[in-house]
Amino acid sequence: MDLVIRGARVVDGTGGPSYTADVGVHEGRIAEIGRLPGGRIPGGGRRTLDARGLALAPGFVDMHAHSDLALLRDPDHGAKAAQGVTLEVLGQDGLSYAPVDDRTLGEVRAAIAGWNGTGDDVDFDWRTVGGYLDRLDRAHGGRGVAVNAAYLVPQGTVRAYALGWDDRPASAAELDRMRQLVAEGLDQGAVGLSSGLTYTPGMYATGAELTELCRVVARYGGYYCPHHRSYGRGALAAYAEVVALARDAGCALHLAHATMNFDENRGRAGELLALLDAALDGGADITLDSYPYTPGCTTLVALLPSWANEGGPEAVLARLRDGTQAERIRRALEVEGSDGCHGVPVDWSTIEISGTADPLYGPYVGRRLDGWETARGLLLGDRLAPTVLQHVGHEENVRAIMRHRVHTGGSDGILQGAKPHPRAYGTFPHYLGHYVRELGLLSLEECVAHLAGRPAARLRLPDRGLVRVGYRADLVLFDPETVAAGSTYERPRVLPTGIPHVLIDGRFVMRDGRRTDVLAGRAVRRTAGDLR
Repeated sequence: MDLVIRGARVVDGTGGPSYTADVGVHEGRIAEIGRLPGGRIPGGGRRTLDARGLALAPGFVDMHAHSDLALLRDPDHGAKAAQGVTLEVLGQDGLSYAPVDDRTLGEVRAAIAGWNGTGDDVDFDWRTVGGYLDRLDRAHGGRGVAVNAAYLVPQGTVRAYALGWDDRPASAAELDRMRQLVAEGLDQGAVGLSSGLTYTPGMYATGAELTELCRVVARYGGYYCPHHRSYGRGALAAYAEVVALARDAGCALHLAHATMNFDENRGRAGELLALLDAALDGGADITLDSYPYTPGCTTLVALLPSWANEGGPEAVLARLRDGTQAERIRRALEVEGSDGCHGVPVDWSTIEISGTADPLYGPYVGRRLDGWETARGLLLGDRLAPTVLQHVGHEENVRAIMRHRVHTGGSDGILQGAKPHPRAYGTFPHYLGHYVRELGLLSLEECVAHLAGRPAARLRLPDRGLVRVGYRADLVLFDPETVAAGSTYERPRVLPTGIPHVLIDGRFVMRDGRRTDVLAGRAVRRTAGDLR
């Protein structure tokens, strides 16, 4: 054996009872499991790790990550590695950096600078999904990246590529082009399709257009991952829309950061879960992810009405400069309820600036907005880049959703900004420490199934997500009695405690609580009906 892990409490990712065992690792895979007391692995490996008092689990899968550029610019990537995350799913919310042409790339970089930075420090030497996945594999001098990464074809980017940022139906030729782009992305290794249906230009797509793209996804055995049209007023109708269109397309459905926000939806998670249960009982293939916090996080420009975003970033800035158009935007936000703000009139006191691109606007970070003119000034001065925390969630909804039978964990972690959401650094230990140990809302075995086994099944990974002989040795060892998120709203970049060891392909990326220099992460691609 390359490594023998002695006496760990194995929480295997199935949800079944944990047990004590020695676990042997050889050539990047789990080679032997010896249940104790009688099944001890004889002899020792080249290395031996005493894991008494620690739980051994499959590496956690972040089903909703925004590390698309972070993995390329930061070889350490401790925000995720220290949480025990061994795989992230990128390309979320319908906007990312492949497939693109030169025009689309520039537009997307500007549109999601608040999520990932401007990208001025990244060499965008790819234009296709396959090219981006190759770039991950040869990042950092060919050594790879910190953790594994899978990719969703972003529907908003595809729409921008095929027909621009106009609010209009796609022509037959444009729809064919979008189908082709989605098929090429899946052929090149993407695991499915994402949408951001409160973000432009993805939100301009009709249900019929989305259904046609999902038919392509279904042919490849992938899944559709929508950020649907509303998490506020009209949330249930928005959930029902994507459930119905996925059923019509025969496509698996994974609901992104599933929650029910704003005062209109306080205490209404049960209605969402009843909708999902009815669909599941009828044979639908549905999963969802959530993060264990109440505030959301997005870009400030995303709150604007869809018509104000038509034409792309430069058109938005022009409207904001125009006094008449700016007043129309204000009225849509404060009086009518912008579709970008989920149909709910904005309460500026719930909007906290979490990051800016220009240091000149740094003093606004951590402050709640006092009105439209401040928001307008920030959008113009920082060229649409500010990110915000939106304090509109409800703890009772968060708890109800995380207990559901198809729930998985996703951080939705935006790593940009001086004061990011603590979920970026704390989602997985917060589940284990707060909701398992402190509240007992989930058992440890259930929780690990939510964070590892179930997401791996959704991704159709043939050899990840479980502690099982023959599976890849993507493993996390943590102390159930001390594991906790270190990140807070005041100090969001503090790493967790109680997670001393993390392995990817049998190599330590975290050892004794410290990040090693190992870059064991690679692109995880769909090939020949499965993922490798």
